[in-house]
Amino acid sequence: MRRISRITVAGAATASLALALSACGSTSTSGSSESKGNKGLAIAYDVGGKGDQSFNDAAYAGLEKAQKEFGYETADLEPTEGETDADKEQRLVSLAKQGYNPVIGVGYAYASAVKGAAEKFPDTTFGIVDDATINTKNVADLVFNEEQASYLAGVAAAKSTKSKVVGFVGGVDIPLIHKFQAGFAQGVKDTDPKVKVLSQYLTQTAEEGGFASPDKGKTAAEGQIEKKADVVYAAAGLSGQGVIEAAAAKKVWAIGVDSDQYKQEALAKYKDSILTSAMKDVAKAVYSLAKSVEDGKPETGIVRGDLKTGEVSLSDSNPKFADDAELQEAIKTAKEKIISGEIKVKSS
Repeated sequence: MRRISRITVAGAATASLALALSACGSTSTSGSSESKGNKGLAIAYDVGGKGDQSFNDAAYAGLEKAQKEFGYETADLEPTEGETDADKEQRLVSLAKQGYNPVIGVGYAYASAVKGAAEKFPDTTFGIVDDATINTKNVADLVFNEEQASYLAGVAAAKSTKSKVVGFVGGVDIPLIHKFQAGFAQGVKDTDPKVKVLSQYLTQTAEEGGFASPDKGKTAAEGQIEKKADVVYAAAGLSGQGVIEAAAAKKVWAIGVDSDQYKQEALAKYKDSILTSAMKDVAKAVYSLAKSVEDGKPETGIVRGDLKTGEVSLSDSNPKFADDAELQEAIKTAKEKIISGEIKVKSS
């Protein structure tokens, strides 16, 4: 366990960090430890930033749990518009210089930055969410079998549609989001081959706003609903809020992603239209890496979450979803077959 300073210097520590990182994106800190090496978990957000009600907010929930349990100082930094890989790396380097450990880049876009920062600070543990390409001894690649939860979302969609048309809206046309689409489409078709799946990606690159544009998500969902889709699944970060808004306005089902979006305050007025969410427990992955460092046994290499570990799943917060016995039985059966290997879920 790292020794935690009990001297109350929060104001000075926060001011110092804010000054040091002013060129690297906005930040918030909590805790009271000032000494280098005594600071704990720091995260740098992906596109969309804190408040996306999805991917980034899940990472922040993991940070909050670590801060509460270990009583140390934490930091979380926002991305800046049009930033380069060098900007991202400098953000991570600044955190490591301040003594934060571990330091996590939230999202595949941090791959180059994490690799570079980890090489500069070999005694600091780094993590990256949603990338498995870094082969550095002090980096944990926190990845998930998103296609498995998406398959179950496909089962739910096929069982819930009345029009026999469902939709998928992906934020950016990249391999990571292809996993969501592939699993969803397979789950739909395996459940009911007669159901048509409409698929659309909002942008070709993240820089074009595919993960951060609710208006783009809303327009895409409205187009699919006009083509008779009555269940729409979004894997689009902040853009997914627009998909959910469109579904609520047209009185069809939306399926959320990453976090349990039925419970998100910002989406409360739409929650009755959120059938379920295909979740991946980014919060648990972030917290677990922090705990491994705190315990003196840092996780490294590929750390994968799937249905078997419980780190991908479907939410059951909506009573209409949870109380549908036929639907729940179909999902349970599919889940068991995926875990046993009887069903091989496609990732592309």
